[in-house]
Amino acid sequence: MKVPLYPLHLLALRSAGRRRRCPKETLCSVAYPWLITLDVFYSHSGSYHLRTWCLGGIPIYSFFAYSSISGVEIAQLKLVNCFSFIQNNGMARYGPVKRFISDLSLPNSNVFAKLLQSCFESKSVEGGRRVHARVIKTRFASEIFIQNRLIDFYAKCGSLDDALRLFDKMPERNTFTWNAIINGLCKAGLLDEAELLFLEIPDPDQCSCNLMISGFSQYGRFGEAVTFFCQMHFENFELNMYSFSSALSACAGLTDMKLGAQIHGSIMKSSFSNDVYMGSALIDMYSKCGNAVDAQSVFDGMVQRNVVSWNSLITCYEQNGPADKALQLLVTMMESGMGPDEVTFASIVSACATLSAIKEGLQLHACVIKSESFSDDLVLSNALVDMYAKCGKMKAARWIFDQMPARNVISATSLVSGYAKASDVDVARLMFANMSEKNVVSWNALISGYTQKGDNFEALQLFIQMKRESFCPTHYTFGNILSSCADLADLYLGRQVHGHVIKHGFRFEAGPESDVFVGNSLVDMYTKCGSVQDGSKVFKTMGSRDKVSWNAMIVGYAQNGNADEALTLFGKMVMCGINPDNVTMIGVLSACSHAGLVEEGYKYLRSMTEEYGLLPQKDHYTCMVDLLGRAGRLFEAWEIIESMPVEPDSILWGSLLGACKVHHNVEMGELVAKKLFELDPNNSGPYVLLSNMYAEMERWADVKRVRKLMRQQGIVKQPGCSWVEIKGRVNVFLVKDKSHHQKKEIYRVLQLLTAEILLDEYCF
Repeated sequence: MKVPLYPLHLLALRSAGRRRRCPKETLCSVAYPWLITLDVFYSHSGSYHLRTWCLGGIPIYSFFAYSSISGVEIAQLKLVNCFSFIQNNGMARYGPVKRFISDLSLPNSNVFAKLLQSCFESKSVEGGRRVHARVIKTRFASEIFIQNRLIDFYAKCGSLDDALRLFDKMPERNTFTWNAIINGLCKAGLLDEAELLFLEIPDPDQCSCNLMISGFSQYGRFGEAVTFFCQMHFENFELNMYSFSSALSACAGLTDMKLGAQIHGSIMKSSFSNDVYMGSALIDMYSKCGNAVDAQSVFDGMVQRNVVSWNSLITCYEQNGPADKALQLLVTMMESGMGPDEVTFASIVSACATLSAIKEGLQLHACVIKSESFSDDLVLSNALVDMYAKCGKMKAARWIFDQMPARNVISATSLVSGYAKASDVDVARLMFANMSEKNVVSWNALISGYTQKGDNFEALQLFIQMKRESFCPTHYTFGNILSSCADLADLYLGRQVHGHVIKHGFRFEAGPESDVFVGNSLVDMYTKCGSVQDGSKVFKTMGSRDKVSWNAMIVGYAQNGNADEALTLFGKMVMCGINPDNVTMIGVLSACSHAGLVEEGYKYLRSMTEEYGLLPQKDHYTCMVDLLGRAGRLFEAWEIIESMPVEPDSILWGSLLGACKVHHNVEMGELVAKKLFELDPNNSGPYVLLSNMYAEMERWADVKRVRKLMRQQGIVKQPGCSWVEIKGRVNVFLVKDKSHHQKKEIYRVLQLLTAEILLDEYCF
């Protein structure tokens, strides 16, 4: 910006200077320099009516231009306004402005304090330093008041070196001095340094303690925040809203509802019990501790509510469930006359994402578009992208993403996750590669996509790349990677991943970031890889177990033929007061099937409805049919299928057909095969089984008839398949397979081997 010059008024200035001595301050006038110049000129020339007109046109005033009319105090205020204008418009670099600051001669230090405040508001550290330099030249340099203001200014602007340097040189300090420097250190995250200074304060006050509690809470050191709060309470400091709100935030971070409830009790005894902001803080604390009941109770007891109160409770139900309650609250909120803001909409949109409620989500999106003030909100836009992605509407999600004026890592991660869940992993990978900033959530989303697709090798490669780029895996990362190891049945690789789990300090304990999920994944991986002993060791060493942990171990025992261990563990589970679910009973019935325990199987099937209130599903009946089929009780198996409350599928009939082949019951086998031909006419399995049954009975005409029927129906037997692992990559080969990328080399080696075999002297 160039300072404008007006020749006519410069001539007027020279004229005034010749007629009367004009003060040097005139030469330093800026901003609207010609108006201020005219003001001084008309003042010295005696043209007061023109001078009044001139001042009326000045939006900001120089101290020197205004002091003769309104007095020193008003002039000081106008000087601050002028200085603020100078800072905000980038004029501080011009020589006249620098001289303006250096030539200041003010009656007291209040104006310097106001100038420092102006510098802080315009984020001008250099401007503050110039004011500081001028202070040093005045009689106010030793005043503790202005020194405190300087420390406060430097600390708030993040210039801690300047603040500490001035702090160390101060011959005298008061509580404000200590609080100002501690506040700066806390905001910069230097909490240990702040704590050391706090311990040196001769007489800490309420503000000192609140600063420490807030600082520790904001930077996630919740335990220390609670310690300071308790110390403040025991030393009889007066607790205010700031103290309580920071302590509640720490309790929320620790998910320590017991301590939060105690603080709640203290609040109810204080004068803040009916304060709307305190009520909102309590709702937020209970919400983050997962207690929607108490959050609702606090909300219901509030005498007054604001939009923050409503938002806190809506977010509580969105995060803790039931999510549909959040939608109901929005309706109640609007009926009460309280209008939603962008936070409300973001929470409700997230609730729609949880519920996959695309209809309600579309309605909310329409409301957002109508209220133009919210359309550019980043958090709300991210919520909309996430909602459409979770509802499978990837085109809509991408459209919103492309329209966003600003994006962050959350925006892109929502798209990556959406594409991955929609099995469009290639697009997700491309989106991931184009992300300027990645976080562990985006890595997890892509790894999960490859795991769900069944491309386990690529998931493992991504995990290795993630580690190389120094991202710390979470319990979600290890859950997906262990699932890939289980699908590959690669015990060696699974043990390597287990080593990483131990290295990252997972203890398989419940909590806000529960890693029990990782322990469950390890149990599942080991049992699927056939190492039941390793799975059992992990299960026994888990610091905390949930129902999934018990289910994984019971099913693992059953799948590996350890029926006695499975049933014994089921008994222990019930004794621990954990009610079984449908997955548990599948493991129990499967164990009975492997052990041939028919009567026990019947008993457990009945207990589902009689003792545990569970309705048997198809999988449970399949286990019973398999159990009866293995025992040769084919007619009972037939009766179970016919009496099922649900329609039997091809898996059930297929299980019975396999049992018919084992026990050479051709007559029933023909009936079952006929059922399968109707249910799944394109499946070659029943045809092959029936043909093999006829072949075992040497009924060759029937074998020929089945083969002919297969040709007429265009049914081809599924080719055999084999897996070969080379350097960690699993290669799949089918009979007469020519799709492998190394097929030429493979068939060349096969030809060489065939030739060697033919030349061998032992070959017939």
